[in-house]
Amino acid sequence: MAVLNERLDLRVDGVDLSVAAVRRAGDGDPVVFLHGFGSSKEDYADLDVHPAFAGRPFLAYDAPGCGESGCADLSRISIPFLVRTAQAVLAQQGIGRFHLVGHSMGGLTALLLAHQEPGRVIGFVDIEGNVAPEDCFLSRQIITHPSDDPESFLADFTERVRSSTEFGAALYAASVRHKVRPGAVRGIFESMVDLSDHGDLMTTFLALPFPRMFLYGEQNSSLSYLKELAAHGVELAEIPYSGHWPMYSNPVEMWERIARFQARALR
Repeated sequence: MAVLNERLDLRVDGVDLSVAAVRRAGDGDPVVFLHGFGSSKEDYADLDVHPAFAGRPFLAYDAPGCGESGCADLSRISIPFLVRTAQAVLAQQGIGRFHLVGHSMGGLTALLLAHQEPGRVIGFVDIEGNVAPEDCFLSRQIITHPSDDPESFLADFTERVRSSTEFGAALYAASVRHKVRPGAVRGIFESMVDLSDHGDLMTTFLALPFPRMFLYGEQNSSLSYLKELAAHGVELAEIPYSGHWPMYSNPVEMWERIARFQARALR
């Protein structure tokens, strides 16, 4: 099946959106991907050529204010807004049940989507999505490094990431300013921090009634909650030679782990 690049005209909470999406038809239930902050749908484009996913349908799209997607009012964007956007995209595409994969910001969006639509999710791969306050090492910079100028904040944020010692950080930093509009940053980051600090996300994640995998880079193997996840039946996937962006630093291992997990979820 050929990969289709599409533009979806949607209206969410009274805001006009032009959502850039990539999808492939195929046999079975689709895999739906939600990208992280400063990333885009192209993080998942390799699914089209990965032999483990041959013939599988999938959908990935740029979140409003990110990548090639437009938003008439960037100030309205937040994690709850992104959840409602995901629901609108699924409805427009006629998707019923699906496999769900989300990274970072997309992992948090996916968690809330799965909580609201548990009967539709076959399995959930959470790639370092927020489940605890400690996960706000990027988003909390909206508080720890305040700025009234969105352009300046994003520029300084990018340089801080670039100088970090995490695998994939420099590659991520090289394109982040091209993949997110400055006006969208505050609403996304402030809502991520608020949900991580006060949203009881761990309880929500552990209560999901379908197979779950938490995928993380080996540089983040010290996350305090990993043992708790495993004790509650969440499969852990540690990706070697990787940090917060395994799709940049070790995509081969990341895709293999996702493929094996989804194959088991289908049984």
